[in-house]
Amino acid sequence: LKQVFDEALSSVDNFNEEEYIDADSTMKSSGNLEYSTNSGNLKFREVINKEEEEEEEEEKRNKIDGYRFAVRQSTQDITNLEFSKPKSKEALSQQRRQCIPPKPNVPLNLWSIMKNCIGKELSKIPMPVNTNEPLSMLQRLTEDLEYSSIVDQAAQCGDVYEQMCYVAAFTVSSYSTTTNRTGKPFNPLLGETYELDRTDDLGWRSLCEQVSHHPPAAALHAESQRWKLWQEFTMSSKFRGKYLSIVPLGYSHLEFLESGNYYIWRKVTTVVHNIIVGKLWIDNYGDMTIEEKKHGVKCHLKYIPYSYFSKDTPRKVTGVVTDKDGVVYWVLKGTWDDHMECAKVIGQSEKHSSTDKPVYETMPPKLLWKRNPPLPGAETFYNFTLFAVQLNEEEEGVAPTDSRNRPDQRLMELGNFEDANLEKIRLEEKQRAARKQREIEAEQTISGGREYKGYEPVWFTKHRDPWTGNIIHSFNGKYWEHKSRQDWSDCPDIY
Repeated sequence: LKQVFDEALSSVDNFNEEEYIDADSTMKSSGNLEYSTNSGNLKFREVINKEEEEEEEEEKRNKIDGYRFAVRQSTQDITNLEFSKPKSKEALSQQRRQCIPPKPNVPLNLWSIMKNCIGKELSKIPMPVNTNEPLSMLQRLTEDLEYSSIVDQAAQCGDVYEQMCYVAAFTVSSYSTTTNRTGKPFNPLLGETYELDRTDDLGWRSLCEQVSHHPPAAALHAESQRWKLWQEFTMSSKFRGKYLSIVPLGYSHLEFLESGNYYIWRKVTTVVHNIIVGKLWIDNYGDMTIEEKKHGVKCHLKYIPYSYFSKDTPRKVTGVVTDKDGVVYWVLKGTWDDHMECAKVIGQSEKHSSTDKPVYETMPPKLLWKRNPPLPGAETFYNFTLFAVQLNEEEEGVAPTDSRNRPDQRLMELGNFEDANLEKIRLEEKQRAARKQREIEAEQTISGGREYKGYEPVWFTKHRDPWTGNIIHSFNGKYWEHKSRQDWSDCPDIY
Protein backbone atom coordinates (compact mmCIF):
# COMPACT_ATOMS: atom_id res chain seq x y z
CA LEU A 1 0.00 0.00 0.00
CA LYS A 2 2.85 2.40 0.84
CA GLN A 3 4.47 1.61 -2.52
CA VAL A 4 1.21 2.41 -4.33
CA PHE A 5 1.00 5.73 -2.46
CA ASP A 6 4.59 6.62 -3.39
CA GLU A 7 3.86 5.91 -7.04
CA ALA A 8 0.72 8.01 -6.82
CA LEU A 9 2.63 10.94 -5.34
CA SER A 10 5.26 10.70 -8.07
CA SER A 11 2.54 10.64 -10.72
CA VAL A 12 0.87 13.74 -9.31
CA ASP A 13 4.13 15.70 -8.96
CA ASN A 14 4.93 14.93 -12.63
CA PHE A 15 1.38 15.53 -13.79
CA ASN A 16 0.96 16.76 -17.37
CA GLU A 17 -1.84 19.32 -17.35
CA GLU A 18 -2.63 18.59 -20.98
CA GLU A 19 -3.28 14.95 -20.17
CA TYR A 20 -5.25 15.66 -16.96
CA ILE A 21 -8.93 14.78 -17.01
CA ASP A 22 -11.35 15.59 -14.14
CA ALA A 23 -11.85 12.48 -12.03
CA ASP A 24 -15.19 13.77 -10.69
CA SER A 25 -16.61 13.46 -14.18
CA THR A 26 -15.26 9.87 -14.34
CA MET A 27 -12.88 10.66 -17.19
CA LYS A 28 -9.63 8.81 -17.66
CA SER A 29 -6.01 10.02 -17.83
CA SER A 30 -3.15 8.56 -19.87
CA GLY A 31 -1.36 7.40 -16.72
CA ASN A 32 -1.84 4.21 -14.74
CA LEU A 33 -3.96 5.73 -11.93
CA GLU A 34 -7.21 7.60 -11.81
CA TYR A 35 -7.74 10.15 -9.01
CA SER A 36 -11.27 10.58 -7.78
CA THR A 37 -12.75 12.32 -4.74
CA ASN A 38 -15.57 10.79 -2.72
CA SER A 39 -16.35 12.25 0.75
CA GLY A 40 -12.85 13.63 0.96
CA ASN A 41 -11.13 10.30 0.33
CA LEU A 42 -8.69 9.38 -2.42
CA LYS A 43 -9.34 6.32 -4.52
CA PHE A 44 -6.92 4.75 -6.98
CA ARG A 45 -8.21 2.64 -9.83
CA GLU A 46 -6.61 1.10 -12.90
CA VAL A 47 -7.22 3.13 -16.06
CA ILE A 48 -8.19 1.43 -19.31
CA ASN A 49 -7.95 4.27 -21.81
CA LYS A 50 -7.84 8.10 -22.15
CA GLU A 51 -10.51 10.60 -23.13
CA GLU A 52 -10.37 14.39 -23.20
CA GLU A 53 -12.98 17.12 -22.94
CA GLU A 54 -11.70 20.54 -23.99
CA GLU A 55 -14.44 22.57 -22.26
CA GLU A 56 -13.35 21.48 -18.72
CA GLU A 57 -9.61 22.14 -19.00
CA GLU A 58 -9.57 25.36 -16.98
CA GLU A 59 -11.41 23.75 -14.08
CA LYS A 60 -8.99 20.84 -14.18
CA ARG A 61 -5.97 23.15 -13.81
CA ASN A 62 -7.48 24.64 -10.65
CA LYS A 63 -7.80 21.21 -9.11
CA ILE A 64 -4.26 19.96 -9.71
CA ASP A 65 -2.68 21.57 -6.65
CA GLY A 66 -5.48 20.26 -4.46
CA TYR A 67 -4.90 16.68 -5.60
CA ARG A 68 -1.16 16.98 -5.06
CA PHE A 69 -1.73 18.05 -1.44
CA ALA A 70 -4.28 15.29 -0.84
CA VAL A 71 -1.98 12.52 -2.05
CA ARG A 72 0.92 13.83 0.06
CA GLN A 73 -1.34 13.79 3.12
CA SER A 74 -2.31 10.19 2.37
CA THR A 75 1.32 9.09 2.30
CA GLN A 76 1.89 10.66 5.71
CA ASP A 77 -0.84 8.60 7.35
CA ILE A 78 -2.19 5.65 5.44
CA THR A 79 -4.75 4.99 8.18
CA ASN A 80 -6.39 8.39 7.82
CA LEU A 81 -8.26 7.82 4.58
CA GLU A 82 -11.79 8.38 5.86
CA PHE A 83 -11.35 11.65 7.71
CA SER A 84 -14.81 12.89 6.74
CA LYS A 85 -16.54 10.31 8.95
CA PRO A 86 -17.61 11.22 12.52
CA LYS A 87 -15.37 9.88 15.24
CA SER A 88 -16.46 6.65 16.89
CA LYS A 89 -16.17 5.80 20.59
CA GLU A 90 -13.17 3.65 19.77
CA ALA A 91 -11.49 6.51 17.90
CA LEU A 92 -12.09 8.90 20.79
CA SER A 93 -10.65 6.36 23.21
CA GLN A 94 -7.56 5.94 21.04
CA GLN A 95 -6.88 9.66 21.29
CA ARG A 96 -6.36 9.32 25.03
CA ARG A 97 -3.08 8.05 26.40
CA GLN A 98 -2.57 4.31 26.71
CA CYS A 99 0.09 4.18 29.46
CA ILE A 100 2.07 6.31 31.92
CA PRO A 101 5.79 6.39 32.78
CA PRO A 102 6.92 3.25 34.64
CA LYS A 103 7.26 3.35 38.38
CA PRO A 104 10.92 3.87 39.37
CA ASN A 105 12.54 1.25 41.58
CA VAL A 106 12.81 3.31 44.78
CA PRO A 107 13.39 1.19 47.93
CA LEU A 108 11.10 1.94 50.87
CA ASN A 109 10.85 0.48 54.35
CA LEU A 110 7.16 0.97 55.06
CA TRP A 111 7.47 -0.31 58.62
CA SER A 112 10.01 2.39 59.48
CA ILE A 113 7.31 4.96 58.62
CA MET A 114 4.30 3.20 60.12
CA LYS A 115 5.71 1.82 63.40
CA ASN A 116 4.99 5.05 65.29
CA CYS A 117 1.50 5.42 63.83
CA ILE A 118 -0.33 2.46 65.35
CA GLY A 119 -3.89 3.45 66.27
CA LYS A 120 -3.82 6.72 64.32
CA GLU A 121 -6.14 7.91 61.55
CA LEU A 122 -4.68 7.26 58.10
CA SER A 123 -5.34 10.86 57.01
CA LYS A 124 -3.18 12.15 59.88
CA ILE A 125 -0.13 10.01 59.11
CA PRO A 126 2.59 11.91 57.19
CA MET A 127 3.66 9.72 54.28
CA PRO A 128 6.18 10.25 51.46
CA VAL A 129 4.97 9.95 47.88
CA ASN A 130 6.94 6.68 47.67
CA THR A 131 3.92 4.97 49.26
CA ASN A 132 1.45 6.59 46.86
CA GLU A 133 0.14 6.02 43.39
CA PRO A 134 -0.07 9.07 41.08
CA LEU A 135 -3.80 9.65 41.59
CA SER A 136 -5.70 11.66 44.16
CA MET A 137 -8.53 10.26 46.27
CA LEU A 138 -10.92 12.32 44.13
CA GLN A 139 -9.73 10.44 41.06
CA ARG A 140 -10.03 7.10 42.85
CA LEU A 141 -13.66 7.92 43.69
CA THR A 142 -14.29 8.81 40.05
CA GLU A 143 -12.74 5.47 39.10
CA ASP A 144 -15.86 3.82 40.56
CA LEU A 145 -17.47 4.77 37.23
CA GLU A 146 -15.13 2.64 35.11
CA TYR A 147 -17.93 0.16 34.46
CA SER A 148 -20.66 2.77 33.97
CA SER A 149 -21.99 0.68 31.07
CA ILE A 150 -23.62 -1.53 33.73
CA VAL A 151 -25.66 1.47 34.89
CA ASP A 152 -26.59 2.18 31.27
CA GLN A 153 -27.90 -1.38 31.00
CA ALA A 154 -29.79 -0.96 34.27
CA ALA A 155 -31.47 2.16 32.91
CA GLN A 156 -32.96 0.06 30.10
CA CYS A 157 -34.56 -2.47 32.47
CA GLY A 158 -38.32 -2.23 32.82
CA ASP A 159 -38.34 -4.65 35.75
CA VAL A 160 -37.12 -3.10 39.00
CA TYR A 161 -35.90 -6.45 40.39
CA GLU A 162 -33.73 -7.09 37.35
CA GLN A 163 -32.56 -3.48 37.48
CA MET A 164 -31.47 -4.04 41.07
CA CYS A 165 -29.25 -6.91 39.87
CA TYR A 166 -27.37 -4.56 37.55
CA VAL A 167 -27.07 -1.90 40.24
CA ALA A 168 -25.63 -4.53 42.59
CA ALA A 169 -23.12 -5.64 39.95
CA PHE A 170 -22.09 -2.01 39.48
CA THR A 171 -21.39 -1.59 43.20
CA VAL A 172 -19.26 -4.74 43.16
CA SER A 173 -17.32 -3.65 40.06
CA SER A 174 -15.95 -0.61 41.89
CA TYR A 175 -13.76 -2.94 43.99
CA SER A 176 -12.18 -4.73 41.02
CA THR A 177 -9.26 -2.28 40.82
CA THR A 178 -8.25 -2.84 44.45
CA THR A 179 -6.87 -6.33 43.83
CA ASN A 180 -3.30 -5.26 43.07
CA ARG A 181 -3.50 -1.54 43.80
CA THR A 182 -1.58 -1.22 47.08
CA GLY A 183 -0.43 2.37 46.51
CA LYS A 184 -2.14 5.05 48.58
CA PRO A 185 -3.91 7.84 46.66
CA PHE A 186 -2.92 11.42 47.45
CA ASN A 187 -4.96 13.04 50.20
CA PRO A 188 -6.85 15.88 48.48
CA LEU A 189 -6.26 19.44 49.60
CA LEU A 190 -9.27 21.41 50.82
CA GLY A 191 -10.93 22.88 47.74
CA GLU A 192 -9.23 20.46 45.35
CA THR A 193 -11.47 19.33 42.50
CA TYR A 194 -11.49 16.72 39.77
CA GLU A 195 -13.69 16.73 36.71
CA LEU A 196 -14.03 14.00 34.12
CA ASP A 197 -16.07 14.71 31.02
CA ARG A 198 -16.57 11.50 29.03
CA THR A 199 -19.85 12.46 27.37
CA ASP A 200 -18.35 11.95 23.90
CA ASP A 201 -17.48 8.29 24.39
CA LEU A 202 -19.03 7.02 27.63
CA GLY A 203 -22.05 9.33 27.85
CA TRP A 204 -21.45 10.91 31.26
CA ARG A 205 -19.51 13.59 33.10
CA SER A 206 -18.59 13.95 36.76
CA LEU A 207 -17.21 16.41 39.29
CA CYS A 208 -15.61 15.69 42.64
CA GLU A 209 -14.57 18.24 45.29
CA GLN A 210 -12.83 17.98 48.66
CA VAL A 211 -15.46 19.73 50.78
CA SER A 212 -13.91 19.26 54.24
CA HIS A 213 -10.43 18.69 55.63
CA HIS A 214 -11.11 17.81 59.28
CA PRO A 215 -12.72 15.35 59.00
CA PRO A 216 -11.71 14.62 55.39
CA ALA A 217 -14.77 14.46 53.13
CA ALA A 218 -15.27 14.47 49.37
CA ALA A 219 -18.46 14.93 47.36
CA LEU A 220 -18.97 13.45 43.89
CA HIS A 221 -21.69 14.07 41.32
CA ALA A 222 -21.98 12.26 37.98
CA GLU A 223 -24.69 12.63 35.37
CA SER A 224 -25.79 11.18 32.05
CA GLN A 225 -28.96 11.56 30.02
CA ARG A 226 -30.59 8.60 31.79
CA TRP A 227 -29.17 8.60 35.33
CA LYS A 228 -27.34 10.59 37.95
CA LEU A 229 -25.11 9.34 40.74
CA TRP A 230 -23.72 11.13 43.76
CA GLN A 231 -21.92 10.22 46.94
CA GLU A 232 -20.46 11.75 50.06
CA PHE A 233 -17.26 9.92 50.94
CA THR A 234 -15.85 9.99 54.44
CA MET A 235 -14.05 7.19 56.18
CA SER A 236 -12.65 5.89 59.42
CA SER A 237 -9.19 4.38 59.05
CA LYS A 238 -6.97 2.77 61.65
CA PHE A 239 -3.55 1.20 61.49
CA ARG A 240 -3.41 -1.90 63.69
CA GLY A 241 0.18 -3.00 63.16
CA LYS A 242 -0.24 -5.94 60.80
CA TYR A 243 -3.05 -4.42 58.78
CA LEU A 244 -4.73 -1.15 57.86
CA SER A 245 -8.53 -0.98 58.06
CA ILE A 246 -10.58 1.53 56.03
CA VAL A 247 -14.30 1.85 56.84
CA PRO A 248 -16.34 4.10 54.47
CA LEU A 249 -18.98 6.16 56.29
CA GLY A 250 -20.83 8.04 53.55
CA TYR A 251 -23.68 6.90 51.31
CA SER A 252 -23.87 6.48 47.54
CA HIS A 253 -27.03 7.45 45.63
CA LEU A 254 -28.21 6.49 42.15
CA GLU A 255 -31.36 7.77 40.44
CA PHE A 256 -32.77 6.72 37.08
CA LEU A 257 -34.35 9.78 35.50
CA GLU A 258 -37.07 8.12 33.39
CA SER A 259 -38.47 5.73 36.01
CA GLY A 260 -37.58 7.70 39.13
CA ASN A 261 -36.15 4.54 40.72
CA TYR A 262 -33.82 5.63 43.51
CA TYR A 263 -31.06 3.50 45.08
CA ILE A 264 -28.93 4.02 48.19
CA TRP A 265 -26.04 1.96 49.57
CA ARG A 266 -22.94 2.18 51.75
CA LYS A 267 -19.56 0.66 50.87
CA VAL A 268 -17.93 -2.24 52.72
CA THR A 269 -14.66 -2.36 54.66
CA THR A 270 -11.30 -2.50 52.87
CA VAL A 271 -8.25 -3.98 54.61
CA VAL A 272 -4.58 -3.74 53.58
CA HIS A 273 -2.65 -6.74 54.94
CA ASN A 274 1.06 -7.43 55.59
CA ILE A 275 2.05 -3.88 56.48
CA ILE A 276 5.05 -5.14 58.49
CA VAL A 277 6.30 -8.25 56.67
CA GLY A 278 5.45 -9.85 53.35
CA LYS A 279 3.74 -8.72 50.19
CA LEU A 280 0.94 -6.20 50.58
CA TRP A 281 -2.49 -7.50 49.62
CA ILE A 282 -6.02 -6.13 49.87
CA ASP A 283 -9.30 -7.67 50.91
CA ASN A 284 -12.85 -6.29 50.95
CA TYR A 285 -15.43 -7.74 53.29
CA GLY A 286 -18.71 -7.03 55.04
CA ASP A 287 -22.43 -6.81 54.38
CA MET A 288 -23.90 -4.31 51.92
CA THR A 289 -27.59 -3.50 51.65
CA ILE A 290 -28.82 -1.65 48.57
CA GLU A 291 -32.26 -0.09 49.01
CA GLU A 292 -34.60 1.03 46.24
CA LYS A 293 -36.83 3.67 47.83
CA LYS A 294 -39.67 3.87 45.30
CA HIS A 295 -40.77 0.21 45.40
CA GLY A 296 -39.09 -1.07 48.55
CA VAL A 297 -36.86 -3.53 46.68
CA LYS A 298 -33.65 -4.54 48.47
CA CYS A 299 -30.45 -6.36 47.65
CA HIS A 300 -28.38 -7.97 50.40
CA LEU A 301 -24.78 -8.61 49.36
CA LYS A 302 -22.22 -10.47 51.44
CA TYR A 303 -18.52 -9.90 50.73
CA ILE A 304 -16.89 -12.96 52.27
CA PRO A 305 -13.51 -12.26 53.95
CA TYR A 306 -10.52 -14.23 52.78
CA SER A 307 -9.53 -17.17 54.96
CA TYR A 308 -6.37 -19.21 54.54
CA PHE A 309 -8.19 -22.30 55.84
CA SER A 310 -11.27 -21.96 53.63
CA LYS A 311 -11.70 -23.97 50.43
CA ASP A 312 -14.26 -21.48 49.15
CA THR A 313 -13.63 -19.20 46.18
CA PRO A 314 -11.46 -16.22 47.23
CA ARG A 315 -13.02 -12.73 47.09
CA LYS A 316 -16.48 -14.27 46.80
CA VAL A 317 -19.66 -12.17 46.79
CA THR A 318 -23.17 -13.60 47.16
CA GLY A 319 -26.54 -11.92 47.40
CA VAL A 320 -30.30 -11.96 46.97
CA VAL A 321 -32.79 -9.44 45.60
CA THR A 322 -36.03 -9.26 47.58
CA ASP A 323 -39.26 -7.31 47.67
CA LYS A 324 -40.33 -5.27 50.68
CA ASP A 325 -41.69 -8.43 52.34
CA GLY A 326 -38.44 -10.37 51.95
CA VAL A 327 -39.54 -12.62 49.07
CA VAL A 328 -36.49 -13.54 46.96
CA TYR A 329 -36.75 -12.79 43.23
CA TRP A 330 -33.10 -13.09 42.10
CA VAL A 331 -29.90 -14.59 43.47
CA LEU A 332 -26.43 -13.23 42.72
CA LYS A 333 -22.94 -14.66 42.94
CA GLY A 334 -19.45 -13.88 41.74
CA THR A 335 -16.21 -12.31 42.92
CA TRP A 336 -15.41 -8.64 43.45
CA ASP A 337 -12.22 -8.90 41.38
CA ASP A 338 -13.59 -10.65 38.28
CA HIS A 339 -17.31 -11.02 37.54
CA MET A 340 -20.90 -11.09 38.79
CA GLU A 341 -23.87 -13.08 37.53
CA CYS A 342 -27.52 -13.42 38.50
CA ALA A 343 -30.29 -16.00 38.17
CA LYS A 344 -34.04 -15.55 38.42
CA VAL A 345 -35.73 -17.58 41.17
CA ILE A 346 -38.61 -19.81 40.06
CA GLY A 347 -38.95 -21.93 43.19
CA GLN A 348 -37.69 -22.51 46.73
CA SER A 349 -37.33 -25.64 48.85
CA GLU A 350 -39.12 -25.82 52.17
CA LYS A 351 -37.09 -25.27 55.34
CA HIS A 352 -37.43 -28.03 57.93
CA SER A 353 -35.83 -25.97 60.70
CA SER A 354 -34.80 -22.40 61.36
CA THR A 355 -31.15 -23.33 60.83
CA ASP A 356 -31.67 -24.73 57.34
CA LYS A 357 -30.33 -22.60 54.51
CA PRO A 358 -32.84 -21.95 51.72
CA VAL A 359 -32.26 -23.69 48.39
CA TYR A 360 -33.55 -21.80 45.35
CA GLU A 361 -34.57 -23.21 41.99
CA THR A 362 -33.48 -20.75 39.33
CA MET A 363 -33.34 -20.08 35.63
CA PRO A 364 -29.91 -20.37 33.97
CA PRO A 365 -27.58 -17.60 35.22
CA LYS A 366 -26.66 -14.61 33.10
CA LEU A 367 -23.53 -12.50 33.26
CA LEU A 368 -23.94 -8.99 34.65
CA TRP A 369 -20.34 -7.81 34.68
CA LYS A 370 -16.91 -9.08 33.66
CA ARG A 371 -13.68 -7.33 34.55
CA ASN A 372 -11.62 -5.96 31.67
CA PRO A 373 -8.29 -7.77 31.14
CA PRO A 374 -5.22 -5.99 32.60
CA LEU A 375 -2.97 -3.95 30.35
CA PRO A 376 0.30 -5.54 29.21
CA GLY A 377 3.03 -4.60 31.65
CA ALA A 378 0.54 -3.04 34.09
CA GLU A 379 2.69 -4.12 37.04
CA THR A 380 5.30 -1.55 35.94
CA PHE A 381 2.84 1.35 36.18
CA TYR A 382 1.02 0.75 39.48
CA ASN A 383 -1.31 -1.95 38.07
CA PHE A 384 -3.48 0.75 36.50
CA THR A 385 -6.30 -0.17 34.15
CA LEU A 386 -6.66 1.77 30.91
CA PHE A 387 -9.37 3.88 32.54
CA ALA A 388 -7.06 4.68 35.48
CA VAL A 389 -4.18 5.52 33.14
CA GLN A 390 -6.33 8.22 31.53
CA LEU A 391 -7.61 9.78 34.77
CA ASN A 392 -4.59 12.04 35.33
CA GLU A 393 -4.01 12.90 31.69
CA GLU A 394 -3.42 16.63 31.28
CA GLU A 395 -6.40 18.48 29.88
CA GLU A 396 -6.93 22.11 28.93
CA GLY A 397 -9.81 24.13 30.35
CA VAL A 398 -10.22 22.36 33.69
CA ALA A 399 -10.37 24.34 36.94
CA PRO A 400 -7.02 25.50 38.40
CA THR A 401 -7.87 23.40 41.48
CA ASP A 402 -8.14 20.20 39.41
CA SER A 403 -6.06 17.23 40.58
CA ARG A 404 -4.38 17.13 37.17
CA ASN A 405 -2.72 20.45 38.06
CA ARG A 406 -1.36 19.23 41.40
CA PRO A 407 2.45 19.54 41.09
CA ASP A 408 3.57 16.86 43.56
CA GLN A 409 1.29 14.28 41.97
CA ARG A 410 2.44 15.20 38.46
CA LEU A 411 6.11 14.99 39.46
CA MET A 412 5.51 11.57 40.98
CA GLU A 413 3.80 10.35 37.81
CA LEU A 414 6.88 11.45 35.86
CA GLY A 415 9.09 9.42 38.23
CA ASN A 416 10.67 12.40 40.03
CA PHE A 417 10.01 11.24 43.60
CA GLU A 418 12.56 13.57 45.23
CA ASP A 419 11.03 16.78 43.88
CA ALA A 420 7.54 15.37 44.39
CA ASN A 421 8.21 14.96 48.13
CA LEU A 422 9.48 18.55 48.34
CA GLU A 423 6.36 19.81 46.55
CA LYS A 424 4.14 17.74 48.83
CA ILE A 425 5.69 19.39 51.89
CA ARG A 426 5.23 22.84 50.35
CA LEU A 427 1.57 22.22 49.54
CA GLU A 428 0.84 20.87 53.02
CA GLU A 429 2.50 23.90 54.63
CA LYS A 430 0.48 26.20 52.39
CA GLN A 431 -2.71 24.40 53.42
CA ARG A 432 -1.84 24.71 57.11
CA ALA A 433 -1.17 28.45 56.67
CA ALA A 434 -4.57 28.89 55.02
CA ARG A 435 -6.25 27.01 57.86
CA LYS A 436 -4.54 29.22 60.47
CA GLN A 437 -5.70 32.30 58.59
CA ARG A 438 -9.30 31.03 58.67
CA GLU A 439 -8.97 30.43 62.41
CA ILE A 440 -7.81 34.03 62.90
CA GLU A 441 -10.72 35.30 60.80
CA ALA A 442 -13.14 33.15 62.79
CA GLU A 443 -11.85 34.48 66.11
CA GLN A 444 -12.10 38.08 64.92
CA THR A 445 -15.59 37.57 63.51
CA ILE A 446 -16.95 35.88 66.62
CA SER A 447 -15.34 38.44 68.96
CA GLY A 448 -17.09 41.14 66.93
CA GLY A 449 -20.44 39.54 67.63
CA ARG A 450 -20.94 38.22 64.12
CA GLU A 451 -21.55 34.67 62.91
CA TYR A 452 -18.65 32.90 61.22
CA LYS A 453 -19.81 30.46 58.54
CA GLY A 454 -16.48 28.75 58.08
CA TYR A 455 -15.16 27.26 54.88
CA GLU A 456 -17.75 26.70 52.16
CA PRO A 457 -17.19 24.51 49.08
CA VAL A 458 -17.37 26.18 45.68
CA TRP A 459 -19.37 23.65 43.67
CA PHE A 460 -21.36 21.78 46.35
CA THR A 461 -23.92 22.99 48.91
CA LYS A 462 -24.37 21.56 52.39
CA HIS A 463 -27.82 20.33 53.42
CA ARG A 464 -29.55 17.46 55.24
CA ASP A 465 -30.25 14.32 53.24
CA PRO A 466 -33.99 13.51 53.51
CA TRP A 467 -33.34 9.76 53.12
CA THR A 468 -30.47 9.19 55.56
CA GLY A 469 -30.78 12.23 57.82
CA ASN A 470 -27.06 12.93 57.39
CA ILE A 471 -25.55 16.29 56.49
CA ILE A 472 -24.32 15.94 52.90
CA HIS A 473 -23.05 18.14 50.07
CA SER A 474 -25.03 18.25 46.82
CA PHE A 475 -23.87 19.57 43.47
CA ASN A 476 -25.04 23.16 42.90
CA GLY A 477 -24.93 22.83 39.11
CA LYS A 478 -22.63 25.81 38.53
CA TYR A 479 -19.37 24.14 37.54
CA TRP A 480 -20.06 23.38 33.88
CA GLU A 481 -21.45 26.87 33.28
CA HIS A 482 -18.33 28.42 34.79
CA LYS A 483 -16.15 26.12 32.71
CA SER A 484 -17.88 27.19 29.50
CA ARG A 485 -16.96 30.81 30.36
CA GLN A 486 -13.55 29.83 31.80
CA ASP A 487 -14.54 31.81 34.91
CA TRP A 488 -12.53 30.39 37.79
CA SER A 489 -12.61 33.50 39.98
CA ASP A 490 -14.32 31.58 42.82
CA CYS A 491 -11.60 28.92 43.01
CA PRO A 492 -9.19 29.07 45.97
CA ASP A 493 -5.43 29.24 45.45
CA ILE A 494 -4.31 25.83 46.71
CA TYR A 495 -1.30 24.97 44.53
